[in-house]
Amino acid sequence: MAEGATAVRPAEGNRAEEVFLHDESEEDMAQLNLGDLDLTTDEFILDEVDIHIQANLEDDLVKEALKTGVDLRQYSKQVEAELQRIEQVSIRDYIKESQNIALLHNQITACDSILERMEGMLSGFQSDLSSISSEIQTLQQQSVSMNVRLKNRQAVRSHLSQLVDELVVPGAMISTILDSPVTEQEFLEQLHELNNKINFAKELSFRETLACSDIQDIVDRLKLKAVTKIREFILQKIYSFRKPMTNYQIPQNTLLKYRFFYQFLLANERTVAKEIRDEYVDTMSKIYYSYFKSYSGRLLKVQYEEVADKDDLMGVEDTAKKGFFSKPSLKSRNTIFTVGQRGSILSPAELEGPILVPHTAQRGDSRYPYEMLFRSQHYALLDNGCREFLFLSDFFMVTGNSALDLFNSIMGKTLGMFLKSMSTYVSDCFDSIAVFLCIHIILRFRAITAKRSIPALDKYWEAVLELLWPRFEFILELNIHSIRNTDPQKLGVLDTRPHYITRRYAEFSSAIVSINQTFPNERTNALLGQLQVEVENFVLKMAAEFPSRRDQLIFLINNYDMMLSVLMERAADDSKEVEGFQQLLLARTQEFIEEILSPPFGGMISFVKEAEALIEKGQLDRLKNDEARITQLVRGFSSTWKQSVEMMSQDVMRSFTNFKNGTSIIQGALTQLIQYYHGFHKVLNQQTFRSLAVRSELINLHHLMVEVKKHKPNF
Repeated sequence: MAEGATAVRPAEGNRAEEVFLHDESEEDMAQLNLGDLDLTTDEFILDEVDIHIQANLEDDLVKEALKTGVDLRQYSKQVEAELQRIEQVSIRDYIKESQNIALLHNQITACDSILERMEGMLSGFQSDLSSISSEIQTLQQQSVSMNVRLKNRQAVRSHLSQLVDELVVPGAMISTILDSPVTEQEFLEQLHELNNKINFAKELSFRETLACSDIQDIVDRLKLKAVTKIREFILQKIYSFRKPMTNYQIPQNTLLKYRFFYQFLLANERTVAKEIRDEYVDTMSKIYYSYFKSYSGRLLKVQYEEVADKDDLMGVEDTAKKGFFSKPSLKSRNTIFTVGQRGSILSPAELEGPILVPHTAQRGDSRYPYEMLFRSQHYALLDNGCREFLFLSDFFMVTGNSALDLFNSIMGKTLGMFLKSMSTYVSDCFDSIAVFLCIHIILRFRAITAKRSIPALDKYWEAVLELLWPRFEFILELNIHSIRNTDPQKLGVLDTRPHYITRRYAEFSSAIVSINQTFPNERTNALLGQLQVEVENFVLKMAAEFPSRRDQLIFLINNYDMMLSVLMERAADDSKEVEGFQQLLLARTQEFIEEILSPPFGGMISFVKEAEALIEKGQLDRLKNDEARITQLVRGFSSTWKQSVEMMSQDVMRSFTNFKNGTSIIQGALTQLIQYYHGFHKVLNQQTFRSLAVRSELINLHHLMVEVKKHKPNF
């Protein structure tokens, strides 16, 4: 146990030694602190010392030492001996490792010397870098300065090189301007260069540049030579227009290829430019005037020989011109009022189709109405006018009013000739459809030029319309007056068939309405309204000449139906004319149905109307004593209705020229008859007549309808 205790003690001794040393240090500190304390002061408190002692006593080693009863002095000596032993061991270890330590010391010393040299080198590098940085800054400043000087020199060089290039007149330019034909591409290119040098020389002269005087003489001589050659070339082309049978559009296209020639003249020699322009205007003015005068004259030779005159009016009777010494009338006066195929001239295909060739038409003995000649003449004018305006704008570089003035100086004489000849024709023209077609041709041509953005002919179109519109209105008013002043007694034998005057009106009105739909004109609509009123009055006057109301109604229905049929072929169904005649036809048809039902079935119809009126008043008993009348009506209808219906159908077929209209009238009459007989049934079913024995003889209404259907005509 003693050995075991001894073996354990070093470890415990170490801890006890630590505690002892700790106590000693604390004791020393306490002595030091107590030396500083004033023990006589009232503020000294021993509680803190107790707390410190109590804390040390809580240490585990102290507790263990106190429990085992270790002698602290002995333990302290033991610890001291152990420390000495350890110190000796450490000294031996140091002695043993002395060579390594010496070697390490030498290495550290060597490293210090190396690091010292490195420090010196780095210091040298640092000083070198400082000097290099200052040199770089100097070089950068020098580079910026040199760059600025370089840019300035380049700017000066570019200006000077441009100036020198513009001032120098190369030999190639001189030889090309002097010797090459103007039609060669090289001449055109050198002319552009010469023009640039002339403009540059002018600019330098304003700046008073001395170098300009060195080239001024040679530039002026080259300009003079170029102007001379260009003038000769353009005048030669213009003179070529004057040759007979020349297509002037070919040399015009050639001039457009060299439009820069005129631009050069206009910029450098205005006198020559004006000479060329005046020569062109004079030449083309004469060419257009000669061409269109000749063309218009030849066109008139292929016009129809028979034309309408002052007697060819809607209200003039057919027998008016059959005097012995009077000239023969038109083959058919109705053609004056019928548009027929004439309206096709307004279709796009014919409106912009090829123009007429007079000598070809003469060889084939072809003849044309005036509107076709008018269309051909004015389409040629439109085509040439548009082409000429574009050429003037392009070649002579004019726009706006200047272009219009130049165009009028060329085409003015031709347009004046057109207006004069048209005024002469229109003043003696009585073909209203021809005039109206000419108006709409002009309206469409005006739309074409507007679409092409060619304003050159706008004033001419307006002038033509100012000639045509009043004449059309005048002819229409003549026709209105002719119908108003017509004497029915001078129109020959009365006939219930459609009258030729109403047919003329129907054809004419449908033609005007159909043409007027594209470009509506209120004045035209108003005049057509007046004409319609006069025709309606005329029909009523003619109907009044018939002695019987039945014939009057047949005449009215035939004429209204004919006019309506013709109008609906061309005019819209909702047009004012169509709606007006539909109402008139319906009213007269209803009246005629009553008229034809009256002879065979008048007694029954009057009885039904009388009875229905009394039923509304509640006085049907007033007819209670009419048994004989009722019996006669019932038996008479039953025995004769089939024969009467057959005769009525045949009569309607003979009376109306339009089978479709006749069918409609017969169907309406039979429908009305069934309605009346149905009313007859209703009246006899009243309480007042139920006791009548004759009621059993009434025809069954359904049976009657089946039988009536058998009598519907099939045309």
